[in-house]
Amino acid sequence: MSQEFYDIEFIEIDKFTIGEYENCVFKNCSFKEKRLMSSRFIDCLFDNCDLSMVNMSNVVLKDTKFKDCKIIGTNFHDCNDFLLSFDFENCILNLSSFFKLELRGMNFKDCKLQDVEFSESNLGNAIFNNCDLNGAVFKNSRLEGTDFTSSFNFTIDPEINKIRNAKFSKFGLSGLLDKYDIVIS
Repeated sequence: MSQEFYDIEFIEIDKFTIGEYENCVFKNCSFKEKRLMSSRFIDCLFDNCDLSMVNMSNVVLKDTKFKDCKIIGTNFHDCNDFLLSFDFENCILNLSSFFKLELRGMNFKDCKLQDVEFSESNLGNAIFNNCDLNGAVFKNSRLEGTDFTSSFNFTIDPEINKIRNAKFSKFGLSGLLDKYDIVIS
């Protein structure tokens, strides 16, 4: 049986114990390439942590926040998708995957999301606030009501994604027209 942790602040640790964490804070921790398998994080905060290449198999993330974290190459699509909810602020999520996830209303603020996989995900009403989406893949994604107005470097094909009521700035329009190889000035 896994251990349970409630209302604990973990600072600068690099070892991880599989378990259930509720209302816990992880500060300056390094879990790079660790196995978080089947752990549960409920109402937790990861602050300035390295979660690159962690094994997220069957991990529960409910109302979990990631702030100032490095999360490169992490497969969030391996998480348990029941009640999945998280937010990211000022995080580097390059090369990570959110394939086929239900991400309605999620917030990504000031994040680097380069070469991230969002194919077949439901990002309806999500907010990408000042995010770098260079090379991010949106294919058969649901983007209805999604806010991209302050984000940049994205390429989204309106013919293979659902973008009704999505929000874009006039400066981001080229990201919707890239496949037509036209010049916008």
